[in-house]
Amino acid sequence: MVICTNQAPDERQLAIISQQLGRAPRGIEAVAATDGEGTPLVLRMAPIVDGKPFPTLYWLCSDVLKVEISRIEAVGVIKALEQRLQDEPAFLEAYQQSHRDYVTARWDFMSDAQREEIAKLGYTQVMTERGIGGITNWHQVRCLHTQYAHHLCGNNVIGQWMDEHHQVDLHLP
Repeated sequence: MVICTNQAPDERQLAIISQQLGRAPRGIEAVAATDGEGTPLVLRMAPIVDGKPFPTLYWLCSDVLKVEISRIEAVGVIKALEQRLQDEPAFLEAYQQSHRDYVTARWDFMSDAQREEIAKLGYTQVMTERGIGGITNWHQVRCLHTQYAHHLCGNNVIGQWMDEHHQVDLHLP
């Protein structure tokens, strides 16, 4: 079971996240999704981390999901999905809508102060034009991990496709 939370991580979750990442976390604004026991699956990230733009709004942190999705990537799914984007205009439109939704959510989660900092640093275009995971070409699929993280927290056609065709096994309580 996946629970969308969008709450600041507690101490237990911060310890789990550090273990998942192999380092102390930076730039986390919230735990965006957890399993039924409160274990973080997806993090919602700050738009500026260490003074640089961080256009990845949703970061997949679950070790289980990272391995499962890497397994799916390894069988050549990205090339097949990109071919489908070329062949099926409706699928391409749904994919581009996923990007638009991501850009809107990223902007909407920002505070006024964050938007001002982004403008001051010259990153407004990055944050308003780059899609899921910071991708610039919305006809390509760069990373299934970022697609699936968005799927768990929003509307993402690639994540939906993964669930339908690869039965992503969450191994969750």
